[in-house]
Amino acid sequence: MAKASIATIDPREAEHFGRLAADWWDPSGSSAMLHRLNPVRLRFVRDAIDAHWGGDPRNVRPLSGKSALDVGCGAGLMCEPLARLGANVTGVDAAPENVRAAQDHASAQGSVVTYLCADVGALTGSYDLVTSMEVIEHVADPGEFVGALAALLAPGGLMVLSTPNRTALSRLGLITIGESVGGIPKGTHDWDKFISPGELTAMLEGAGLRVTNTRGLSFNPAKGFVLSDDLTLNYLIAAVRA
Repeated sequence: MAKASIATIDPREAEHFGRLAADWWDPSGSSAMLHRLNPVRLRFVRDAIDAHWGGDPRNVRPLSGKSALDVGCGAGLMCEPLARLGANVTGVDAAPENVRAAQDHASAQGSVVTYLCADVGALTGSYDLVTSMEVIEHVADPGEFVGALAALLAPGGLMVLSTPNRTALSRLGLITIGESVGGIPKGTHDWDKFISPGELTAMLEGAGLRVTNTRGLSFNPAKGFVLSDDLTLNYLIAAVRA
């Protein structure tokens, strides 16, 4: 029997991010915030990979022989590093403009990544690593979205998500300040769609997964964005099959 397709895309969100595709890779452009967040997100992902598969932190290609799926990939800010870690990477995004930008950048860099313009709910197959960074707060139905991600996770696989928490600090930092003077394009965030760690944990457990680690992504005036125990602004979460 064919898999039933689950629609998770919010067309307005896809259109918004598609308009940003042209300068996605410009660290001073409309995606400047993602460029500042990405090294910290990658550190968490790398730590989760080593913890889950018992890897050696000195190994530069810990994902060799493994498949990875990045959902809501934009122009590939997570996909290309995952490919450098050795994974066979597939990136999926709802905006065709982002997929074209991702393909063009990967080709210019000599990075081998497969990019698809699709709804994750329509995908089939299984992946050892599933990531989705700053995406769940933009989808039509977060619970359905998590279920669709879980359905693509291979037995023994690892999932890593990141998203803003729904707090007064996140409203101030990401919307009041971030979308006025912080370089985040206006209209990027809807605070009411932010998800608390408890809510996301419940969604993951409802999809048959078990959370193994949750860390905050906070801002330090001296160091910039860092991993911490403070989940108030933004957080990352790792999960495996229960």
